[in-house]
Amino acid sequence: MRQARRPEVATARKLRRMMSLPEVLLWERLRGGSVGAKFRRQHPIGPYVVDFYCREGRLIVEVDGEVHNRGERTTRDAVREAFLRENGFRFFRTPAADVLRDPDAVAQSIAALVECLLHQPAAGPPPRAGEEL
Repeated sequence: MRQARRPEVATARKLRRMMSLPEVLLWERLRGGSVGAKFRRQHPIGPYVVDFYCREGRLIVEVDGEVHNRGERTTRDAVREAFLRENGFRFFRTPAADVLRDPDAVAQSIAALVECLLHQPAAGPPPRAGEEL
């Protein structure tokens, strides 16, 4: 017997087939780890599906089109973002117009953020001679 899939998984698959032009342009620049970390597109997290997700940095990238500024959408986005932040995720939001204008610059900004998130400062000076573990 087949196990029923979570509805978010079906939604994510549908959204992958229907990505907007700004999402496609950004995905072309994020895919394959080209910004220093692996990203997933239209990835389900809890009851939500996020545009792009980097597991290593627990970073969510959202491309906000004009629809995000209308009606109840701003409230729904705020509730969604609060839930995800409370669960330890970080956000990078970019307007779709910025991606359309210069997708490379947006990808470079994401790469710089990923580098900061993944950078692990040294745990202090190296041990003195004879003190190595």
